[in-house]
Amino acid sequence: MDKRNIAIIAHVDHGKTTLVDQLLKQTGVFRDNETILDRVMDSNELERERGITIVSKNCSIVFDTVHINIVDTPGHADFGGEVERILSMVDGVLLLVDAVEGPMPQTRFVTNKALQIGLRPIVVINKIDKLGARPDWVIDQTFELFANLGASEQQLDFSVIYTSAIQGFATVDSLIQKNDMGDLLREIVQKIPEPGGDVEGPFKMQISAIDYSPYLGKIGIGKISRGKVSLRDNLIALEGETGTREQLTVSSIQIFKGLDRVSVEKAEAGQIVIINGIEDIKIGATLCDPGDPEPFPILKVDEPTLGVNFFVNSSPFAGKEGKFVTGRQIRERLKKELITNLALKVNFKDETEIFEVFGRGELHLTILIENLRREGFELSVSKPKVVYKTGSDGKLLEPFETLIIEIDIEFQGVVMKSMGERGGKLCNIVNVNEHRTRLEYCISTKSLIGFHGQLTSITKGTGIFSHSFEKYDLISSLANQRKNGALVSQETGIINAYALWKIQERGRLFVAPGTEVYEGMVIGIHARPSDLIVNPIKGKKLTNIRASGKDEHIELKNMMELNLEKGLGLLGDDELLEITPKSLRIRKSSLTEGERRKNSRVNAN
Repeated sequence: MDKRNIAIIAHVDHGKTTLVDQLLKQTGVFRDNETILDRVMDSNELERERGITIVSKNCSIVFDTVHINIVDTPGHADFGGEVERILSMVDGVLLLVDAVEGPMPQTRFVTNKALQIGLRPIVVINKIDKLGARPDWVIDQTFELFANLGASEQQLDFSVIYTSAIQGFATVDSLIQKNDMGDLLREIVQKIPEPGGDVEGPFKMQISAIDYSPYLGKIGIGKISRGKVSLRDNLIALEGETGTREQLTVSSIQIFKGLDRVSVEKAEAGQIVIINGIEDIKIGATLCDPGDPEPFPILKVDEPTLGVNFFVNSSPFAGKEGKFVTGRQIRERLKKELITNLALKVNFKDETEIFEVFGRGELHLTILIENLRREGFELSVSKPKVVYKTGSDGKLLEPFETLIIEIDIEFQGVVMKSMGERGGKLCNIVNVNEHRTRLEYCISTKSLIGFHGQLTSITKGTGIFSHSFEKYDLISSLANQRKNGALVSQETGIINAYALWKIQERGRLFVAPGTEVYEGMVIGIHARPSDLIVNPIKGKKLTNIRASGKDEHIELKNMMELNLEKGLGLLGDDELLEITPKSLRIRKSSLTEGERRKNSRVNAN
């Protein structure tokens, strides 16, 4: 059977999952009477909540005897470790764009990676039946994007298919509506090259992803580059060009069929397969014939640019809400994460209970932390700090990013002011349409910490942005420091509304009445640069004298909701974010005022 391997690149809400649903349905993967879950490719609970793809997933369809493997790709640059290894399994990409909005900033990173390794693109303009659709403009914008990303002449001569995923049709002519997705499927078969590889040569494949089965244990996923493999074949696993070699016997071979995996007796070059038979298999390892041990180059991913310290939770409330609270449990969980999360680096610091965790960006780290929360872990996390490097001239360098922001024109002034305060340098302004504009900045990575929450706030949720690593350069003069001090509790107990009503005049609060607090816990941001010690559990004094009028109505204003991203962005140098399955709390590293004064004197000396 002929084969095609493709990846889908798309911005959030441009219809990728709906398109995949239609392809699966129209090629007979689902029965006519079967109940189909919307967004079948977004199987992760966190992906459904956030509307983003975090972990790539595979499925397949059959069209005119051609077996087409479809790989879903993460769109955010923070998941570059996922993107780079997944693209190594495919031979072409579908770039899905909205017929009104055109190519969006968040697709730029993955599109650039796909063009760099020479993949053939097909541009799919979705929602062609949408009011205000402008396909010609979208094609021009896509061509300009490809040209700016350095596409080859062959890649610039891309095919265009017009679709309405919700209506279930695809067409080569935007003025003609059809009844099925046949035109898109035919274009994939005709324009995406069939995977190469000598079927008769010695077996060779690289592991691009790792999965786990409760029955089979650890299993490797990848595309066979050469030769054939059958059950009970003896192979060797090579790690890197000079790495270890380990013998293995193939105990299971599976291929993707629809959304399921089916067992087969053998597979050959060009197929994406799932192979079991080695206990300690790792991403990037080469499986090959023992008589021809020829390893692939090690998979390279972008280096981490941001890091945090993980601590064992030591607050007075430690162990109340989580199942996993010890340093040993956190250590084992991080080691497990390193197996599949290539872009993550961890320094375990010689068996201490402090773990330096480095990732590709704020989102990359917060997704890891959120997963730990949901699994029942408790821990404390320090303020994020960038990874510095030393240049050839001995000077210290910090990472800078290309930041692309798309906003309504009415918010342009306030966004540009915010970027100026963060030290961003404006590189380009493009009017997307009469209502939207696109700003392109060069900005240091440390200045982006906490930006997502601020952009959401100042654009009332309408702003979107994406960023990708650009270069290391001399350290910028602006330091990533919170300008305001903290409102710090001096007591342990339960907060009451009367106390907060008095305290709210001094700053902005992010704790509600009835919340349990402890000494040294931060309950809000002070309006001034210095910290302020407050008593949030102090109640109103009662007397036996009846008041002549009614008690004042207690109304709390300007409350701030604390989430994971906002919490990390708010942290000061002497503060930690306490993370449990049920709560997020900001606290001082030293809980008592005496300890904090002593530490400040030591630091001053």
